[in-house]
Amino acid sequence: MTEPDIGRAPPPAALNDYTALLLRVAQSRDKPALAALFNHFGPRIKSMMLKLGASDALAEDLVQETFVSVWRKAGQYSSQRGAASTWIFTIARNLRIDQLRRQSNKPYEDLEKLELASDSPSGSTLVEQNQVIDRVTIALELLPPEQQEVVRLSFIHDMPHAQIAESLGVPLGTVKSRLRLAYGRLRPLLEDLQ
Repeated sequence: MTEPDIGRAPPPAALNDYTALLLRVAQSRDKPALAALFNHFGPRIKSMMLKLGASDALAEDLVQETFVSVWRKAGQYSSQRGAASTWIFTIARNLRIDQLRRQSNKPYEDLEKLELASDSPSGSTLVEQNQVIDRVTIALELLPPEQQEVVRLSFIHDMPHAQIAESLGVPLGTVKSRLRLAYGRLRPLLEDLQ
């Protein structure tokens, strides 16, 4: 396996590339490995934060905090408990929850700030969104590994089907078939979320 270029995200030919990068950060405090993780996951975490109602500036701050935590806590990561991506996104999600808790303890100084705050999702909305994320994560874990892989590459890594087929070394039809089977299994588990 060749080392990924730190100037851009490593190609996810195998999701183990990210695990290897995270382990390099944990074992040898490898800054280029952290930079590669940041380049790949940073934009995705920012997008998640924006979807959860964070402002652009707050989303960027939370991305920075996430990778400070990744740097500090990399030694706590265990590949047996989940993928590197899951671990990193969980840190980001927890930081957002912590930020919301801190924010809720601040009294409103004036009515204008209260009106501005009403544009962002409420705490109960965020709790519901986190419950949805948790349900989807559990449902994905029920899929066979080959279906989990194509779903993650397609939705988390935003890879087109042809690129997934190329990176996994399988025909395009196999990727589409695995996605269709995964949807079939996920639909009954998640249909009440729509």
